Amino acid sequence: MAKQIEKVYGDALFQLAVEEGRVDEFYEASLEIVKILKANPEMEKVLAHPKIVKEEKVRLVKDAFAGNVPNEITGLFVLLVEKNHMDRLDEVMDYYIRQFKEYKRIGIAHVRTAVPLTEEQKAAVEKRLLETTDYLSFEMHYKTDPSLIGGAVIRIKDRVIDSSIKSKLYALRREMSQIQVSNL
Repeated sequence: MAKQIEKVYGDALFQLAVEEGRVDEFYEASLEIVKILKANPEMEKVLAHPKIVKEEKVRLVKDAFAGNVPNEITGLFVLLVEKNHMDRLDEVMDYYIRQFKEYKRIGIAHVRTAVPLTEEQKAAVEKRLLETTDYLSFEMHYKTDPSLIGGAVIRIKDRVIDSSIKSKLYALRREMSQIQVSNL
């Protein structure tokens, strides 16, 4: 259900932004909202608390956001309060941000390597990804994972490219276990 909520509200917000030609404005506001929510985790808890009446939550939302973010986003927050989905606000904003990046053809790549990459290696990875995908740019996230032994694992959305030594050794082990040794 949580996935449906973020998709329904996030898609509605994104479609509105596209229709009004305000995709970038809503994106900037979404980034700011996510930053505020991360800095103030209690805010979402208060807005989702069942013992606080909806009218008080609506007033709190309007006081906090009206004039600071586009009215359409404040309206979305009011709707989330009224539908008892305010606890999903961060997921809705994250969904909008992902939609924005897809719309602008900005890929998000997660790269795990056994050892840290140099700046030249990072540039080469990004260049190769740009050559082999439809994205115009990438938001790159690098992580070191010594268990890979060597090589890299790259994830873009639900696509994974695994060229790690660890996975190659695993495949070899699986292949070797299927070989039957015959008696000579």
